[in-house]
Amino acid sequence: MSLESFTIMRHELLLTLSFLVILLAEVFTGEERKERVRGLAVIIFGIVTAVGFLPLPEGSIFGDMYRATRTTSLMKNILNIGTLIVFIQSYSWLGRAENRDRIHEYFMLLMTTLIGMNFMISAGHFLMFYIGIELATIPLAALAAYERFKNRSAEAGIKLILSSSLSSGILLFGLSMIYGTTGSLYFSEVAAEVRDMPLVILGFIFFFSGMGFKMSLVPFHLWTADVYEGAPVNVTAYLSVVSKGAAAFIFIIVLFTVFPVIIATWEKTIWIIAVLTITIGNLFALRQKNMKRFLAFSSIAQAGFFLLGFVGGNQLGMTTVIYYALVYIFSNLAAFGIVGIIADKTGRESMDDYDGLYRTNPGLSIAMMLAMFSLAGIPPVAGFFGKFFLFVAAAEKGFYVLVTIAVLNTIIALYYYLLVVKAMFINRNETPIEPFKSDSMSKLGLAICLAGIIVTGFASGIFEMIRNLSYGI
Repeated sequence: MSLESFTIMRHELLLTLSFLVILLAEVFTGEERKERVRGLAVIIFGIVTAVGFLPLPEGSIFGDMYRATRTTSLMKNILNIGTLIVFIQSYSWLGRAENRDRIHEYFMLLMTTLIGMNFMISAGHFLMFYIGIELATIPLAALAAYERFKNRSAEAGIKLILSSSLSSGILLFGLSMIYGTTGSLYFSEVAAEVRDMPLVILGFIFFFSGMGFKMSLVPFHLWTADVYEGAPVNVTAYLSVVSKGAAAFIFIIVLFTVFPVIIATWEKTIWIIAVLTITIGNLFALRQKNMKRFLAFSSIAQAGFFLLGFVGGNQLGMTTVIYYALVYIFSNLAAFGIVGIIADKTGRESMDDYDGLYRTNPGLSIAMMLAMFSLAGIPPVAGFFGKFFLFVAAAEKGFYVLVTIAVLNTIIALYYYLLVVKAMFINRNETPIEPFKSDSMSKLGLAICLAGIIVTGFASGIFEMIRNLSYGI
């Protein structure tokens, strides 16, 4: 294997190099200059994100355990965009006195999780896949418990690591059954040997359950709201968007490449789970007053919408999932960005605190309105087109009942998303949130998100570009 062959691991190598630069900055930076690492990390990761879009050779290394294609590169670039926005949105929060001595750790942990997600997406072997999952999950628990002086943050970290351990055990048990029936862990060899046998179906069920935890699918979602509420807002945003997007990407890759023979079985399973996830996520979101819990159940419902692209089992389904992930990143990070700004400035996280926000902070109110419209799927913002293409992908395969249920749930989602808009623009409040100015980095993060919401909706060429790149795995 030549040195040039390692260039197909460009994303992982650049992230590893960035990690080492931040680590060296930790060693050689004095206490009075710790804050400068925030700007350094944003600049470095901005370069990594830009380089990721350069043409990348396709191929495989490590005996086909690691594979690089245009599709996997596109998925990694989308995750890089989301992570860069999280870096920018975290800038102000990391400048607070209680966080200044741990700025390096925050960026290094985020980069470590992203390296794991990249290995997951490029895996051609279930061992590489599992190593990627663990590398992505364990640092996330440390990030959830980042605010070490707050009990709810420590509780969030404990709940995340315990639920992740359980899900990993279930997933490994399923993989052991698949290995026992096929005699291999290579994706290509497993796909050639998989048959519609009881042990294979049972192994797939365990595998599906383990991945259901990672994506917060019902009934594996119970940890989500508590962890999202206890973790810092920016970590919650990362969990909700980048982590969930990576899980969706690898899940659809495995379904399409490893288990196409038993598609009749997993289509039915996904049909049922999609209905339960969308419906229960929406119904519980209706009851929430804390904005982080509200967005947590909203993200559960959104995970159910992802599954509409899975049931297609074809290139259109793959394209719609990738496109919806891109739209979801911009929409959800815009919402979490505003929640983070308000929490950082005022310490308020309740929806009731948003009453009358438009009178004191009109800019933030309009930005939140656009984010809510996109998450609800109101035209002409990007969320509408994302959901529309998912419905088309499912309908093309004849899942008309599933599409009908999803459309009805969209009406429920529209109601609770508009509750936030109503609070900001219509509800009266004798003691509204005081007017304040956001810092420049927070404004930059919001500007990127809002530009993404608008551009990905109006620029039809983006969907076509994704379609051309997602020709196969």
